[in-house]
Amino acid sequence: MRRRWRIATEEEIRSGKTTDTYFDRTVKILRAENVNPYVYAEVTVSAMPGSTKWGVLAGVNDVLELFEGVDVDVWGLPEGTLFWPRAPSGVKTPVLAIQGHYAEFAALETPMLGFLCHTSGMCTRTARIRIAAGDRTLLSFGARRTHPAITPQVEYAAYIGGCDGVSCVLGAELLGLKPAGTMPHALIIAFQDHIRAWQAYDRDLPEEIPRIALTDTYLDEVREAILAAENVARLDGVRLDTTGSRRGDFKRIIQEVRWELDVRGFHDVKIFVSGGLNEESLMDLRDAPVDGYGVGGAISNAPSIDFAMDIVAIMSDGEWAPCAKRGKFSGRKIVWRCGHCLATDVTLEG
Repeated sequence: MRRRWRIATEEEIRSGKTTDTYFDRTVKILRAENVNPYVYAEVTVSAMPGSTKWGVLAGVNDVLELFEGVDVDVWGLPEGTLFWPRAPSGVKTPVLAIQGHYAEFAALETPMLGFLCHTSGMCTRTARIRIAAGDRTLLSFGARRTHPAITPQVEYAAYIGGCDGVSCVLGAELLGLKPAGTMPHALIIAFQDHIRAWQAYDRDLPEEIPRIALTDTYLDEVREAILAAENVARLDGVRLDTTGSRRGDFKRIIQEVRWELDVRGFHDVKIFVSGGLNEESLMDLRDAPVDGYGVGGAISNAPSIDFAMDIVAIMSDGEWAPCAKRGKFSGRKIVWRCGHCLATDVTLEG
């Protein structure tokens, strides 16, 4: 059957088809030479991307699914755990550990790291954005910024990281949520009349869907927001999606929209903003009268966290012998977490 898109199937991932070729070669050599040591391997990260000092671990549950049926033992920090790359002693923090005969799981290192690196990167970026958003509504609008095959994974990472809702239909369904969103400019352009489009949105959609009008298609944001409030009886809010090239001082625009709605008695009409937002721009808007944000590319295009797996102990004569390559910390370890301040320490087992 013709492969329509370059998408790996679940079976191809689990069978090791998505691995790096040098792992395949390693397994073949080990099998041929009858060498298959019983090892203890840890997943750590040396440094976080950018200025990030901490991370949110995600993808652990996917890793457990990956190793289902494989003769190994796996330990890990729970999904969604806040972690620091290193303990105060400088020892790298193991977020996951695998114990077993190396040839049994060598080929799964690549997909395992892929699950952790990509998902944790998006989850961590979302958590930073969540902090910047404060208690305001935060929605993931990143579906269009990533390959459609992994859109549900993007939405999962966004939700674990702190988003209140996600826009992708399938992503929301797999999370047990209703998809969240407003309307596109295309709806308004199709009607060639923003008022008719807003009113059709109000008239034709189920009542549980919030009536949030997009108000920056033809006129300036203030004028369209007023028109929406005056012409949509059940209006819940307006969304400003002004692009960076036309934005000017976005905070001032938002303040003006809020003021002009209030002076006309539309105090309950909320203001949502979207369009190229990230944690820095949200920090700039913290004192603006915003009720919610839609963030897309900053989440779906977040830098991966560069996790690596390394063997740190090998079974020899019935005992664990520490071993590791240069720059790594050998030996089986325990991660300790303070339940009050969340500080982390790493010590040798035993």
